[in-house]
Amino acid sequence: MFKIIRKLDELLGKVEYGLLIVLTVLLTLILATQVVLRYFFSSPLFWAEEVSVQILISATFIGVSYLLFSNKLVRVDFILENLKASSRIWLEKLLQLVSLLTLLVLCYYATDWILRPEIKADVSPTTQLPRWYNYAVLVVSFYCMAWHQFVKLIGPASSVHSEAAL
Repeated sequence: MFKIIRKLDELLGKVEYGLLIVLTVLLTLILATQVVLRYFFSSPLFWAEEVSVQILISATFIGVSYLLFSNKLVRVDFILENLKASSRIWLEKLLQLVSLLTLLVLCYYATDWILRPEIKADVSPTTQLPRWYNYAVLVVSFYCMAWHQFVKLIGPASSVHSEAAL
């Protein structure tokens, strides 16, 4: 059963990695086009800055989820390193459980927030698209982070993902 969960986790990691590549390319293209149009043709894209900020925020949240998957988040672990192996495993599992519970609380409040009528009615000033589309990335990223943390919690203590697995 854990093999299936692990494969789903790796698939989600690959999707996040692919999205990060696409979002980075889109951001680069939009900003490069904006510079060329603004300075060479004096005709900037009126929506470029807003869309760029939305892409950057999306890439940030998806990136944090991917870093959690690949076990590359910055962490201070000098206390863990100085414990005996058995104590270290138990403390790591406790920290993973606390992290999972925190992420589940964030998932609950983010879902509650995005489903509010005033949020659903909010419209972007330049693109006229509902802003909850952009806010949904935040909510989905929290759920992805919770999933990755759950897999770490139920998996073996030495379970570390690497980019080679992708």
